Order: sequence, then structure tokens, then C-alpha cells
Amino acid sequence: MTLANQLTLIRIGLIPLFVVVFFLPYKWAHIAAAIIFSVAAITDWADGYVARKYNQSTKLGAFLDPVADKLMVVIALVLLVTLHPVAWFAVCACVIVGREIVISALREWMAELGQRASVAVSYIGKIKTTLQMVAIIVLLANIPALLWLGYIAVVAAAALTLWSMILYLKAAWPFLMAGTGTDGE
Repeated sequence: MTLANQLTLIRIGLIPLFVVVFFLPYKWAHIAAAIIFSVAAITDWADGYVARKYNQSTKLGAFLDPVADKLMVVIALVLLVTLHPVAWFAVCACVIVGREIVISALREWMAELGQRASVAVSYIGKIKTTLQMVAIIVLLANIPALLWLGYIAVVAAAALTLWSMILYLKAAWPFLMAGTGTDGE
């Protein structure tokens, strides 16, 4: 078990703790949930760094890392909709979650065609992820003076989410429209 994989497993293990802490009936619960999410976000960066720097990339890690990322983000957004129950926020959360499902399926399908590189993570995706993490952390903390920052970041993340999904679908379009899925005809 590599260090990178251990970090990914820690991130997955933080999920139940994160959910329980979020619902604790104490004033500090939301700050604590934001801290737990922040630790998970740091392990996301750290496991990728360790895997690349120390050549610890594994098939298990390639599978678990995106699963852990998506679980943390989706669960956080579901919890945040309960904390910020307004339609526009729910729409942003649905856009982000829906895109994750669509792109995960697209990447899996493209990998079956041997074309996974056609839908590799883009620079826009990295910016989207950063905005998404900032939004989630700020909104989880639920500090009234900072909520505007979280709201702006989640709207920007949702917009970039749509944009990046369009770019991924555009890259995959020839394969989606191909009769056999491999020759582009």
C-alpha cells in the first residue's frame, strides 16, 4: 500500500466523520466540518503529488482517487443544500453533481475506446475544482461575513463546470457520433 493510496483512503475515511460533525448541534460544528473537508482537500492534492514525485501511481489509486474526490464533493454539496436551501444554490449543486456523473461516464466510455486522453483533465477543470473547494469550505464554515465569497465561488464553479463539460463533450463528439465508435465515421 503506497503512501499516495493511504492518503486517498484517509480522504474516504473522513467522509463519515465529516457528515456526523456537520450535523452536530454545536456552534463549532460547521467550522469543524469545514476543517475536515479542508484536510480532505489537502490529501487530494498530496496524494497526487506523492504519486507523481515518488512514482507511486497504481491502478488502485487511479480508481480510488477520482471516486474519493467525487464522494467528498457530492456529499458536501448535498449537505450544503440543507444549510443553504435556495433554488439557485440547488441548481448550482445539481450542475456540479450532474457534470461529475456525465464526465465520469464519458471518461469510462472513452477509455474503453482507447481514447481516454481525449477527455483528460483540463486547465479549466483545475480552476473549477479550486473554486469549488473554496466555495465548499467557505459555505461549510457558514460564517455570515464570508458567505458572499462562497456564493460567488459556487456560481463561478458551476459556470466553469458547464464550460468544461462542453469542452469534454466537444472533444468526445466525433467518437459519440461514430457508427462503430472507433473510426470517427
